[in-house]
Amino acid sequence: MLVDRANIVVKAGDGGDGRLSFRREKYIPKGGPDGGDGGDGGDVVVLADDNIQTLLDYRHQVRHCAQPGEPGGTKDCTGADGEDLIIRLPPGTLLYNDDTGELLHDLGPGDQIIIAHGGEGGWGNAHFKSATNQVPQQTTPGGRGEELHVRLELKLIADVGLVGLPNAGKSTLLAALTRATPKVAAYPFTTLSPQLGIAELDVNRRLVIADLPGLIEGAASGAGLGHHFLRHVERTRLLAHLIDIQPPDGSDPADNYRTIRAELEAYSAELASKPEIIIVSKLDLLGDDPGEHRAAIELARASIGVAPETPVFGISAASGLGLREVLEHCWDELVRAPDTWNSETPGTTSGR
Repeated sequence: MLVDRANIVVKAGDGGDGRLSFRREKYIPKGGPDGGDGGDGGDVVVLADDNIQTLLDYRHQVRHCAQPGEPGGTKDCTGADGEDLIIRLPPGTLLYNDDTGELLHDLGPGDQIIIAHGGEGGWGNAHFKSATNQVPQQTTPGGRGEELHVRLELKLIADVGLVGLPNAGKSTLLAALTRATPKVAAYPFTTLSPQLGIAELDVNRRLVIADLPGLIEGAASGAGLGHHFLRHVERTRLLAHLIDIQPPDGSDPADNYRTIRAELEAYSAELASKPEIIIVSKLDLLGDDPGEHRAAIELARASIGVAPETPVFGISAASGLGLREVLEHCWDELVRAPDTWNSETPGTTSGR
Protein backbone atom coordinates (compact mmCIF):
# COMPACT_ATOMS: atom_id res chain seq x y z
CA MET A 1 0.00 0.00 0.00
CA LEU A 2 1.27 3.44 -0.90
CA VAL A 3 1.12 5.83 2.04
CA ASP A 4 1.72 9.31 0.66
CA ARG A 5 0.97 11.54 3.68
CA ALA A 6 2.39 11.59 7.21
CA ASN A 7 2.97 13.99 10.09
CA ILE A 8 6.11 13.73 12.21
CA VAL A 9 7.93 15.66 14.93
CA VAL A 10 11.69 16.06 14.56
CA LYS A 11 13.95 17.14 17.42
CA ALA A 12 17.63 17.92 16.99
CA GLY A 13 19.96 17.07 19.86
CA ASP A 14 20.55 19.53 22.68
CA GLY A 15 24.08 20.71 23.24
CA GLY A 16 25.95 19.35 26.27
CA ASP A 17 26.42 21.61 29.28
CA GLY A 18 29.81 23.11 30.08
CA ARG A 19 31.68 21.63 33.07
CA LEU A 20 32.59 23.45 36.28
CA SER A 21 35.83 21.83 37.45
CA PHE A 22 39.21 22.69 38.95
CA ARG A 23 42.41 20.75 38.67
CA ARG A 24 43.22 18.90 41.88
CA GLU A 25 46.34 16.73 41.77
CA LYS A 26 48.98 15.78 44.26
CA TYR A 27 52.01 18.08 44.28
CA ILE A 28 50.12 20.71 42.27
CA PRO A 29 48.78 23.01 44.98
CA LYS A 30 47.33 25.68 42.71
CA GLY A 31 45.56 23.83 39.94
CA GLY A 32 43.45 26.08 37.73
CA PRO A 33 40.05 25.68 36.09
CA ASP A 34 39.82 22.67 33.78
CA GLY A 35 36.11 22.28 32.99
CA GLY A 36 35.62 21.38 29.34
CA ASP A 37 33.00 22.55 26.85
CA GLY A 38 29.94 20.47 26.06
CA GLY A 39 29.55 18.68 22.73
CA ASP A 40 27.21 19.89 20.00
CA GLY A 41 23.85 18.18 19.57
CA GLY A 42 23.21 16.09 16.46
CA ASP A 43 21.31 17.48 13.47
CA VAL A 44 18.23 15.96 11.89
CA VAL A 45 19.15 15.20 8.29
CA VAL A 46 16.70 14.20 5.54
CA LEU A 47 18.09 11.96 2.80
CA ALA A 48 16.38 11.00 -0.46
CA ASP A 49 16.56 7.21 -0.71
CA ASP A 50 15.63 5.60 -4.03
CA ASN A 51 14.88 2.31 -2.32
CA ILE A 52 11.97 3.82 -0.36
CA GLN A 53 8.69 4.45 -2.16
CA THR A 54 6.22 5.11 0.64
CA LEU A 55 5.82 7.06 3.88
CA LEU A 56 4.40 4.04 5.70
CA ASP A 57 7.14 3.91 8.35
CA TYR A 58 6.37 7.46 9.40
CA ARG A 59 2.70 6.76 10.01
CA HIS A 60 3.64 4.61 13.01
CA GLN A 61 6.71 6.38 14.37
CA VAL A 62 5.88 10.03 14.91
CA ARG A 63 8.74 11.43 16.99
CA HIS A 64 12.32 11.39 15.70
CA CYS A 65 15.15 12.70 17.89
CA ALA A 66 18.84 13.18 17.20
CA GLN A 67 21.39 12.39 19.89
CA PRO A 68 22.28 15.16 22.39
CA GLY A 69 25.85 16.27 22.95
CA GLU A 70 27.68 15.04 26.04
CA PRO A 71 28.56 17.41 28.88
CA GLY A 72 32.09 18.72 29.13
CA GLY A 73 34.59 16.74 31.16
CA THR A 74 37.44 17.49 33.51
CA LYS A 75 41.00 18.15 32.33
CA ASP A 76 39.69 20.46 29.58
CA CYS A 77 37.99 17.54 27.83
CA THR A 78 35.23 18.53 25.41
CA GLY A 79 32.12 16.38 25.46
CA ALA A 80 31.43 14.20 22.44
CA ASP A 81 29.11 15.59 19.75
CA GLY A 82 25.75 13.89 19.36
CA GLU A 83 25.21 11.71 16.28
CA ASP A 84 23.08 13.10 13.50
CA LEU A 85 19.72 11.45 12.85
CA ILE A 86 19.23 10.41 9.23
CA ILE A 87 15.61 10.31 8.04
CA ARG A 88 15.31 8.46 4.75
CA LEU A 89 12.43 9.52 2.53
CA PRO A 90 11.40 8.70 -1.05
CA PRO A 91 12.41 11.24 -3.70
CA GLY A 92 9.49 13.48 -4.52
CA THR A 93 8.55 14.12 -0.88
CA LEU A 94 7.46 17.64 0.02
CA LEU A 95 8.38 18.74 3.55
CA TYR A 96 6.20 21.41 5.15
CA ASN A 97 6.42 23.19 8.48
CA ASP A 98 3.08 22.01 9.80
CA ASP A 99 2.75 25.01 12.14
CA THR A 100 3.24 27.71 9.48
CA GLY A 101 2.47 25.88 6.24
CA GLU A 102 5.88 26.88 4.84
CA LEU A 103 7.42 24.53 2.28
CA LEU A 104 10.79 23.57 3.75
CA HIS A 105 12.08 21.49 0.86
CA ASP A 106 11.02 19.61 -2.25
CA LEU A 107 13.15 16.48 -1.99
CA GLY A 108 14.73 15.55 -5.30
CA PRO A 109 16.81 12.46 -6.14
CA GLY A 110 20.12 12.49 -4.25
CA ASP A 111 19.16 15.41 -1.99
CA GLN A 112 20.45 15.57 1.57
CA ILE A 113 19.41 18.50 3.77
CA ILE A 114 19.43 19.50 7.44
CA ILE A 115 15.92 20.36 8.62
CA ALA A 116 16.68 20.77 12.34
CA HIS A 117 20.04 21.98 13.69
CA GLY A 118 21.50 20.65 16.90
CA GLY A 119 22.24 22.95 19.82
CA GLU A 120 25.77 24.20 20.42
CA GLY A 121 27.70 22.85 23.36
CA GLY A 122 27.94 25.04 26.46
CA TRP A 123 31.22 26.52 27.70
CA GLY A 124 33.09 25.03 30.63
CA ASN A 125 34.72 27.25 33.23
CA ALA A 126 38.13 26.79 31.60
CA HIS A 127 36.74 28.90 28.76
CA PHE A 128 36.44 31.91 31.09
CA LYS A 129 39.90 31.91 32.71
CA SER A 130 41.97 35.04 32.32
CA ALA A 131 44.61 37.05 34.20
CA THR A 132 41.86 38.83 36.09
CA ASN A 133 39.57 35.81 36.50
CA GLN A 134 41.77 32.98 37.68
CA VAL A 135 39.05 31.07 39.51
CA PRO A 136 36.07 31.32 37.16
CA GLN A 137 32.82 29.93 38.47
CA GLN A 138 30.91 30.49 35.24
CA THR A 139 29.67 27.86 32.83
CA THR A 140 26.96 27.99 30.16
CA PRO A 141 24.33 25.38 29.43
CA GLY A 142 24.12 23.68 26.06
CA GLY A 143 21.85 25.22 23.44
CA ARG A 144 18.51 23.61 22.69
CA GLY A 145 18.17 21.65 19.48
CA GLU A 146 15.51 22.78 17.02
CA GLU A 147 12.15 21.03 17.12
CA LEU A 148 9.71 21.04 14.20
CA HIS A 149 6.33 19.61 13.36
CA VAL A 150 6.74 18.42 9.78
CA ARG A 151 4.07 17.40 7.30
CA LEU A 152 5.24 14.98 4.62
CA GLU A 153 3.47 14.73 1.27
CA LEU A 154 4.73 12.40 -1.43
CA LYS A 155 4.36 13.10 -5.13
CA LEU A 156 5.50 10.05 -7.01
CA ILE A 157 8.39 10.22 -9.43
CA ALA A 158 7.74 7.81 -12.28
CA ASP A 159 8.86 7.55 -15.88
CA VAL A 160 5.44 6.53 -17.20
CA GLY A 161 2.05 7.24 -15.62
CA LEU A 162 -0.98 5.19 -16.69
CA VAL A 163 -4.08 7.39 -16.84
CA GLY A 164 -7.66 6.73 -17.90
CA LEU A 165 -11.15 6.21 -16.61
CA PRO A 166 -11.81 3.55 -13.97
CA ASN A 167 -11.68 0.04 -15.47
CA ALA A 168 -9.69 1.16 -18.52
CA GLY A 169 -7.25 -1.68 -17.84
CA LYS A 170 -4.43 0.23 -16.10
CA SER A 171 -3.91 -2.24 -13.25
CA THR A 172 -4.00 -5.22 -15.61
CA LEU A 173 -1.41 -3.54 -17.83
CA LEU A 174 0.88 -2.75 -14.88
CA ALA A 175 0.70 -6.37 -13.74
CA ALA A 176 1.53 -7.53 -17.29
CA LEU A 177 4.51 -5.18 -17.70
CA THR A 178 6.03 -5.50 -14.22
CA ARG A 179 6.11 -7.71 -11.15
CA ALA A 180 3.69 -5.43 -9.34
CA THR A 181 0.50 -7.04 -8.09
CA PRO A 182 -2.17 -4.33 -8.10
CA LYS A 183 -5.76 -5.24 -7.34
CA VAL A 184 -7.68 -6.15 -10.51
CA ALA A 185 -11.46 -6.46 -10.49
CA ALA A 186 -14.48 -5.70 -12.67
CA TYR A 187 -15.69 -2.65 -10.75
CA PRO A 188 -14.59 1.00 -10.64
CA PHE A 189 -11.84 2.35 -8.37
CA THR A 190 -10.09 -0.92 -7.62
CA THR A 191 -6.95 1.24 -7.47
CA LEU A 192 -7.40 3.56 -4.51
CA SER A 193 -3.77 4.69 -4.30
CA PRO A 194 -0.94 4.81 -6.87
CA GLN A 195 0.91 1.56 -7.53
CA LEU A 196 4.50 1.40 -8.80
CA GLY A 197 6.21 -1.25 -10.86
CA ILE A 198 9.48 -1.59 -12.77
CA ALA A 199 9.43 -2.83 -16.35
CA GLU A 200 12.76 -4.28 -17.50
CA LEU A 201 13.37 -4.02 -21.24
CA ASP A 202 16.80 -5.60 -20.85
CA VAL A 203 19.69 -5.67 -18.39
CA ASN A 204 20.53 -1.98 -18.84
CA ARG A 205 17.10 -0.48 -19.48
CA ARG A 206 14.16 -0.26 -17.14
CA LEU A 207 11.18 2.00 -16.65
CA VAL A 208 9.33 2.96 -13.49
CA ILE A 209 5.60 2.79 -14.26
CA ALA A 210 2.85 4.17 -12.04
CA ASP A 211 -0.72 2.90 -12.12
CA LEU A 212 -2.59 6.00 -10.99
CA PRO A 213 -6.10 5.96 -9.54
CA GLY A 214 -8.93 6.23 -12.05
CA LEU A 215 -10.18 9.66 -13.00
CA ILE A 216 -13.76 10.80 -13.42
CA GLU A 217 -15.34 13.96 -14.72
CA GLY A 218 -14.88 16.77 -12.20
CA ALA A 219 -11.65 15.35 -10.72
CA ALA A 220 -9.87 18.70 -11.09
CA SER A 221 -12.47 20.11 -8.69
CA GLY A 222 -12.01 17.25 -6.25
CA ALA A 223 -14.63 14.79 -7.50
CA GLY A 224 -13.88 11.09 -7.04
CA LEU A 225 -10.24 10.69 -6.03
CA GLY A 226 -9.68 14.21 -7.36
CA HIS A 227 -6.47 15.92 -6.33
CA HIS A 228 -5.24 12.74 -4.64
CA PHE A 229 -4.84 11.40 -8.18
CA LEU A 230 -3.75 14.50 -10.01
CA ARG A 231 -0.90 15.56 -7.74
CA HIS A 232 0.89 12.29 -8.46
CA VAL A 233 0.65 12.84 -12.22
CA GLU A 234 2.61 16.09 -11.89
CA ARG A 235 5.91 14.23 -11.44
CA THR A 236 5.28 11.68 -14.18
CA ARG A 237 7.44 12.24 -17.24
CA LEU A 238 5.25 10.54 -19.85
CA LEU A 239 1.49 9.93 -19.83
CA ALA A 240 0.18 6.65 -21.21
CA HIS A 241 -3.52 7.24 -21.77
CA LEU A 242 -5.54 4.02 -21.79
CA ILE A 243 -8.82 3.81 -23.68
CA ASP A 244 -11.07 0.78 -23.29
CA ILE A 245 -12.07 -0.41 -26.76
CA GLN A 246 -15.37 -1.73 -25.39
CA PRO A 247 -16.26 0.15 -22.17
CA PRO A 248 -18.52 -2.00 -19.97
CA ASP A 249 -20.92 0.92 -19.49
CA GLY A 250 -21.40 1.32 -23.25
CA SER A 251 -19.82 4.79 -23.32
CA ASP A 252 -17.93 6.18 -26.30
CA PRO A 253 -14.13 5.62 -26.03
CA ALA A 254 -13.47 8.95 -27.74
CA ASP A 255 -15.68 10.80 -25.26
CA ASN A 256 -13.89 9.03 -22.42
CA TYR A 257 -10.55 10.23 -23.77
CA ARG A 258 -11.76 13.82 -24.00
CA THR A 259 -13.09 13.64 -20.43
CA ILE A 260 -9.65 12.77 -19.08
CA ARG A 261 -7.92 15.42 -21.19
CA ALA A 262 -10.35 18.08 -19.97
CA GLU A 263 -9.57 17.21 -16.35
CA LEU A 264 -5.81 17.32 -16.91
CA GLU A 265 -6.08 20.72 -18.57
CA ALA A 266 -8.40 22.06 -15.86
CA TYR A 267 -5.93 21.03 -13.18
CA SER A 268 -2.73 22.30 -14.80
CA ALA A 269 -1.72 23.51 -18.25
CA GLU A 270 1.79 22.21 -17.56
CA LEU A 271 0.39 18.80 -16.72
CA ALA A 272 -1.71 18.71 -19.89
CA SER A 273 1.35 19.55 -22.00
CA LYS A 274 3.33 16.48 -20.91
CA PRO A 275 4.27 14.00 -23.65
CA GLU A 276 1.47 11.49 -24.20
CA ILE A 277 0.89 8.22 -25.96
CA ILE A 278 -2.54 6.68 -26.48
CA ILE A 279 -3.12 3.01 -25.81
CA VAL A 280 -6.25 1.25 -27.03
CA SER A 281 -6.64 -1.58 -24.54
CA LYS A 282 -8.42 -4.93 -24.42
CA LEU A 283 -8.09 -5.73 -28.14
CA ASP A 284 -8.54 -9.41 -27.22
CA LEU A 285 -12.26 -8.60 -26.91
CA LEU A 286 -12.34 -8.21 -30.70
CA GLY A 287 -10.92 -11.66 -31.40
CA ASP A 288 -7.62 -12.66 -33.01
CA ASP A 289 -7.88 -10.95 -36.41
CA PRO A 290 -4.95 -8.48 -36.81
CA GLY A 291 -6.88 -6.60 -39.49
CA GLU A 292 -9.73 -5.97 -37.08
CA HIS A 293 -7.25 -4.78 -34.49
CA ARG A 294 -5.69 -2.27 -36.93
CA ALA A 295 -9.11 -1.02 -37.93
CA ALA A 296 -10.07 -0.46 -34.31
CA ILE A 297 -6.87 1.50 -33.67
CA GLU A 298 -7.39 3.74 -36.70
CA LEU A 299 -11.03 4.27 -35.78
CA ALA A 300 -9.98 5.35 -32.31
CA ARG A 301 -7.42 7.76 -33.76
CA ALA A 302 -9.99 9.29 -36.08
CA SER A 303 -12.67 9.54 -33.39
CA ILE A 304 -10.36 11.21 -30.92
CA GLY A 305 -9.00 13.58 -33.55
CA VAL A 306 -5.39 13.55 -32.35
CA ALA A 307 -2.55 14.84 -34.48
CA PRO A 308 -1.05 12.39 -36.97
CA GLU A 309 2.26 12.34 -35.11
CA THR A 310 0.61 11.31 -31.82
CA PRO A 311 1.42 7.63 -31.17
CA VAL A 312 -1.61 5.33 -30.87
CA PHE A 313 -0.99 1.72 -29.86
CA GLY A 314 -3.26 -1.26 -29.55
CA ILE A 315 -2.62 -3.83 -26.83
CA SER A 316 -4.03 -6.78 -24.97
CA ALA A 317 -2.59 -7.08 -21.49
CA ALA A 318 -4.21 -10.51 -21.20
CA SER A 319 -2.42 -11.97 -24.26
CA GLY A 320 0.67 -9.72 -24.32
CA LEU A 321 -0.24 -8.25 -27.71
CA GLY A 322 1.65 -5.00 -28.40
CA LEU A 323 3.28 -4.70 -24.95
CA ARG A 324 6.88 -4.81 -26.13
CA GLU A 325 6.21 -2.20 -28.78
CA VAL A 326 4.73 0.13 -26.15
CA LEU A 327 7.74 -0.28 -23.82
CA GLU A 328 10.26 0.39 -26.59
CA HIS A 329 8.41 3.51 -27.66
CA CYS A 330 8.20 4.76 -24.07
CA TRP A 331 11.94 4.32 -23.65
CA ASP A 332 12.72 6.20 -26.86
CA GLU A 333 10.29 8.97 -25.90
CA LEU A 334 11.77 9.37 -22.43
CA VAL A 335 15.34 9.58 -23.67
CA ARG A 336 14.25 12.77 -25.44
CA ALA A 337 11.95 14.10 -22.70
CA PRO A 338 13.21 16.41 -19.92
CA ASP A 339 13.24 15.00 -16.42
CA THR A 340 11.58 16.68 -13.47
CA TRP A 341 14.99 17.36 -11.89
CA ASN A 342 16.93 17.56 -15.17
CA SER A 343 18.64 14.26 -14.54
CA GLU A 344 19.93 11.76 -17.01
CA THR A 345 17.97 9.13 -18.89
CA PRO A 346 14.93 7.07 -17.88
CA GLY A 347 15.60 4.30 -15.45
CA THR A 348 18.73 6.08 -14.19
CA THR A 349 17.26 9.38 -12.98
CA SER A 350 17.57 8.41 -9.36
CA GLY A 351 19.68 5.29 -9.39
CA ARG A 352 16.74 2.96 -9.79
